[in-house]
Amino acid sequence: MILYPAIDLKDGRCVRLLHGDLNQETVFNTSPADQAERFQKQGFTWLHVVDLNGAVEGRSVNIEAVEAILSAVSIPVQLGGGIRTLAQIEAWIEAGVSRVILGTVAVQDPDLVRTAAARWPEQIAVGIDARDGMVATGGWLETSSVGVVDLARRFEDAGVAALIVTDIGRDGAMTGVNVDQVGETADAVSIPVIASGGVASLGDIERLMARPGVPIAGCVLGRSLYEGAIDPALALTLAAC
Repeated sequence: MILYPAIDLKDGRCVRLLHGDLNQETVFNTSPADQAERFQKQGFTWLHVVDLNGAVEGRSVNIEAVEAILSAVSIPVQLGGGIRTLAQIEAWIEAGVSRVILGTVAVQDPDLVRTAAARWPEQIAVGIDARDGMVATGGWLETSSVGVVDLARRFEDAGVAALIVTDIGRDGAMTGVNVDQVGETADAVSIPVIASGGVASLGDIERLMARPGVPIAGCVLGRSLYEGAIDPALALTLAAC
C-alpha cells in the first residue's frame, strides 16, 4: 500500500481542516516546501497536495506554494483543488505534477475527465469526496445527488489512474477511516482506490490492508502525521508488508 502524506494549502500555508470547514483550520507549517522536504526525508514516495482555496474558487490559487513544493522534492506529487479545465490540467502536468486530481468536474463534466485520462495516461485521478454516501463538490460546500459508488462506476473504462475516496465527516477528526465505504468502492470497480479521511493510527492502516475483497491501493495521512499519532517509519514498514 502506498502512503500519501497530505499537504493542504490555504493562504499559502500548510494547514489541516476539521470536516473540511475552512473556518476550522490548524496551521502546521508556514512553508509548504519545507513540509514537503520533511516528508520526503522521512521516506514517503508520494505527496498528496490540495489547494483548498482553489477548490472553493474553482481555479488554482496557491500556485506559488505548489511550485515551491515541486522544486523542493524529487518524489511524485498528486495535486487537486480547483482544477477544472483541460488547459489547467496541462499546465500543472507541464509544471511537474505527476497526477492531477479532478473532483468537482468529475460530477459536472465527466466527459472532460475521460478526455483528460486518454490524453494523459496514468496522470489523472478522480477525487470522490463523500458526505453521508453522496458526493460533495465545490470545495465540499455543496452536496450532489450522485452516490459515491455510482460516480466511481462512471469512470470504470476511462483509464483514470486512481480514485481517492474521502469521508468528509471524518476528515481531520482522527476518528478512524471509513473502511466500509472505501472497501465498497474498491470492490465495485477495477480502478485502484486510495482511502482518505479520518486515518488516526497504525490500526487504521492495518484495517484497510486486512479487509477482505479488492486490496486498497493507498492511504492519505493528514493530521495523524502532523500531531505524531502515526510514526512515519512504522507506518511505511507496515504498508510495505
